[in-house]
Amino acid sequence: MTIDMAAHGKLHIAIAADHNGVAMKSRLIEFLSGLGHSLDDLGTNGPEVVDYPYLCLAVCREVAAGRADRGIVIGGSGLGETIACNKIHGIRAGLCRTAFDVEISRGNNDSNVLVLAAKVISNKLSEELAQAWLTLPFKGGVHQQRLEQIARLEQGQELL
Repeated sequence: MTIDMAAHGKLHIAIAADHNGVAMKSRLIEFLSGLGHSLDDLGTNGPEVVDYPYLCLAVCREVAAGRADRGIVIGGSGLGETIACNKIHGIRAGLCRTAFDVEISRGNNDSNVLVLAAKVISNKLSEELAQAWLTLPFKGGVHQQRLEQIARLEQGQELL
């Protein structure tokens, strides 16, 4: 059974952004800190072009190791970041551009990394999506069975 840490208090969040998401990341750090969450800023912090897989790995390692409750990664479209994050064992990253995406990502898929698209959504929407994503619980039930199937795929096992 998954424990929803948001229901028990504030979360520790690892966060990173590529050069496209630096402004959004800064704003999210301020916003989420204001809600009482603690954040580890894992980069980047300037306009220089960077390769996002390194940032995805940094955030996902923190989450997978339990040093962060959740992770947030921000890119231009978020598509490459989602692929990179989901290559890390134990990570379920969801690209969220709408409230519906957040509902499915957390409620059905128990995502532990939120991916945002700085070239697609506004800073204000990123705050709304992140806040909802951090507070929405996992539904369990039939969705737990599907997560177990995904875990088997991740281990290279056959689905039963």
